[in-house]
Amino acid sequence: MNASTRVLSRRELNRATLRRQQLLRREAGSVTELIERLVGLQAQAPLAPYVALWSRLEGFDPDELSTLMTSRQVVRAGLLRSTIHLVTADDCLMMLPLVHPVADRGFRGAFGKQLAGADLDAIIAFGTDLLSSEPYSRSRLRDVLGERWPDWDANAMAYAVSYLAGTVQVTPRGVWGETGPAALQTIESWLGRAPDADPSIDALVLRYLAAFGPASVADVQMWSGLTRLREVVDRLRPGLRVFADEDGRELYDVPDGPLPDADTPAPVRFLPEFDNLLLSHADRRRINPAGRQVPLPPGNGAAMGTVLIDGDYRADWRHHRGADPSLRVTAHEPLTAAETEAVEAEAVDLLGLIGSPDTPVVVT
Repeated sequence: MNASTRVLSRRELNRATLRRQQLLRREAGSVTELIERLVGLQAQAPLAPYVALWSRLEGFDPDELSTLMTSRQVVRAGLLRSTIHLVTADDCLMMLPLVHPVADRGFRGAFGKQLAGADLDAIIAFGTDLLSSEPYSRSRLRDVLGERWPDWDANAMAYAVSYLAGTVQVTPRGVWGETGPAALQTIESWLGRAPDADPSIDALVLRYLAAFGPASVADVQMWSGLTRLREVVDRLRPGLRVFADEDGRELYDVPDGPLPDADTPAPVRFLPEFDNLLLSHADRRRINPAGRQVPLPPGNGAAMGTVLIDGDYRADWRHHRGADPSLRVTAHEPLTAAETEAVEAEAVDLLGLIGSPDTPVVVT
């Protein structure tokens, strides 16, 4: 960093990221365009993207996303960080070759010992053939692989195929108002197209910076799961803006990335489980200054998550169903009367999305 490098405060980084994530105000636009601009939405919890899009899009209609999923224009696939993301079909085919090393590393770290000495190439080829013909649940895949290779760990073989064959979780899982098992099919057979032959890692990094920047090399690596991205950023550096954070770390940005004033108002926003806003930086203090652990709950989604108040992660929410339903917001610190009122108003709108408009809101 040289003496002329502009230092961005934590709050400036907060507002820049919120602006690019479309969380300073809801904007009009299509679901497809926003998913593409955000380079996907984290989607381990199948219904979580619906809350993520509702928080960002004016007049969001869940049926629009459901239609995109059933028509295979968007898919849920294990991509960035080897976690399930909702991405456009084009982005899925572009990302798959780029993030394959992440999947390979993740599989070998979790299951490699169980398959030491196994013919992994044969297992993947056999599993790919299976998943190219029809969807398989992981348990069914495990049974078939175990019968084919009884001397090897069937569970590890099933994970090898799901990690390394390039798979999507097919609908109806993830469709609003429907349910379905976590059934896997190969990306190529589901979409009817082969992955990109020569995808650009440079283009992917630039898209990350546009959606999450300004950011460090470590931030890009945390978001993607990829390593050795310093050489990519160095290659791109002549066309980037270079800033620093308050700790002196270099941050990189696309030339036209918005940098709102630090005092720009940030409305209350409810985020779903696993929202990428909270998970896509190595240094997460821009959104989570207290360093709180981001909850990673189980479930199908659209039932719990986090709350942004004045741009920061300051509360959690959970929708309780059953005999005594409520939408409960638990603040990490006392809220002002105005903050409580704003949280309650946004919670009422969220209840409209999830089909429970008469449920009481409790803020504690």
